[in-house]
Amino acid sequence: MSDPTVATWILLGSFALFLVLKAPITFSLAVSSVLTAMYLKIPLMAIVQQMVQGVNSFSLLAIPFFIIAGEMMGEGGISRRLIAFSNLLVGRVRGGLAQVNVLASMFFGGISGSAVADVSSIGTILIPMMKEKGYDADYSVAVTVTSACQGIIIPPSHNMIIYSLAAGGVSVGRLFLGGFVPGVLLGVVLMIASYIIAVKRRYPKEKPYT
Repeated sequence: MSDPTVATWILLGSFALFLVLKAPITFSLAVSSVLTAMYLKIPLMAIVQQMVQGVNSFSLLAIPFFIIAGEMMGEGGISRRLIAFSNLLVGRVRGGLAQVNVLASMFFGGISGSAVADVSSIGTILIPMMKEKGYDADYSVAVTVTSACQGIIIPPSHNMIIYSLAAGGVSVGRLFLGGFVPGVLLGVVLMIASYIIAVKRRYPKEKPYT
């Protein structure tokens, strides 16, 4: 009879070993899980069936479409338009580019639903621009990364879809409604914090551009 304690050590030990060997995390997870299943005498076919059943959901189709939409918008120039619009709204305050960064991420996150797409689209434009204007590099990156977190809170968010499926059918629509206010509040708090830091470091104001 298999010992659960031994199985746990096999799982964690093999996973840690593969990480030390600098194997990819996906490979480490897969191999350590298979080794543990073999020790517990779990049929490998049952594992495959559970994996297929786990992703066999119509709602999960929204995730790749969100990511594709974000990439298409980034390549199509909507990122620059969102930045220009955000600059028109908040660019004239102290540390305007940081405010623009947060507000543009809020808009973009509400469209793509992906923090990764947010960073890749907004960050590649604003981080070099902020450094050129005299902002510290660490501050520019920190503002971009933290503001991108709005993308997984402000609907639509593919993380909420995953949670809905994992939690056993929680309403995706209600999750979207529940994430709107916290996402906006997060953006407001980030803008206030960015303004305080900008005043202390005397970062410049911006002029609206087209």
